[in-house]
Amino acid sequence: MSMDVGGAKGGIKADINVTPLVDVMLVLLIIMMLIAPMLQQGISLRLPVADNTTDKPSTQDQTVIAIAQNKDIYLNAKLVGKGDLGTKITELLEDKTDKVVLIKADTEVEYSAVMAAMDELRQAGIEDIGLITDPKTVGKAAGGR
Repeated sequence: MSMDVGGAKGGIKADINVTPLVDVMLVLLIIMMLIAPMLQQGISLRLPVADNTTDKPSTQDQTVIAIAQNKDIYLNAKLVGKGDLGTKITELLEDKTDKVVLIKADTEVEYSAVMAAMDELRQAGIEDIGLITDPKTVGKAAGGR
């Protein structure tokens, strides 16, 4: 009960060729897989290394403050002026019930810059503050096994 529309006698063939569609979709998928990690990069920092670390939380819905080597402060990858951190964080977290802020600081940043940022957060009413570090990698044994 099937019907053949053309094809054998040189007429028009009504079948859809999906191979080019699949090729285009695979190329788009590969591009998205390569670009997505680059979009989440944020500010390039060299994080300090710590012994007792846990996995880094997903920072998609978290509030992250990054302190660059030149002491510039970024709130969710946007540059914040000196002294504006408290007001910006209050505006950002006013409708959230979970007021947790994570701090990423470069290894070359002075300790006083991190403490100043923490002081501004505490003055803004933020009590839950976390520090993001890289885990310490364990080297191979001296025997070289």
